[in-house]
Amino acid sequence: MTAPTGVKAILAPTIRATRWPDLAELARLEVELFGSAAWSEAVWWAELAGRPRRAYLTAEAGGRVVGYAGLDRVGSVADVMTIAVTPAARGTGLGRRLLSALLELADGAEAVMLEVRADNESARSLYESVGFELVSTRARYYGEVDALVLRRLRPAALRRARITPVNAEESSP
Repeated sequence: MTAPTGVKAILAPTIRATRWPDLAELARLEVELFGSAAWSEAVWWAELAGRPRRAYLTAEAGGRVVGYAGLDRVGSVADVMTIAVTPAARGTGLGRRLLSALLELADGAEAVMLEVRADNESARSLYESVGFELVSTRARYYGEVDALVLRRLRPAALRRARITPVNAEESSP
């Protein structure tokens, strides 16, 4: 039985830790997905060498890499370094799965930070749907396109961040 026209062929990619042999394919996909802003294979080697502080995940379906994501964990803050999904796997929820896996890896961090192109509506929508909020804008960070700096606070940190001190005058009878 063949899939109806328009139905994504990629149904359930497996997400696993990125391995050294993945790096050439990740560098190739970077060029396809990000053009001149792509990370080189040498950058990928440096990123993977940064373990355990750095954590990278690769999504595979049918023996092919269909997405990847990375996180930098230091102190109370974790930074999403990258999330990418191939065109064939877009719209399948893979980006959300990769982000969820990164958030699990960031467990213990008070905040998770990331940057996203202002014109990447689908990514912005995903990040907002899981609680990321705008912190600042970096004008023309991606050439002619701004970068939005987003942050997601851990629930306990979120509660602390929103508590406003009560003035002694306000608490007097």
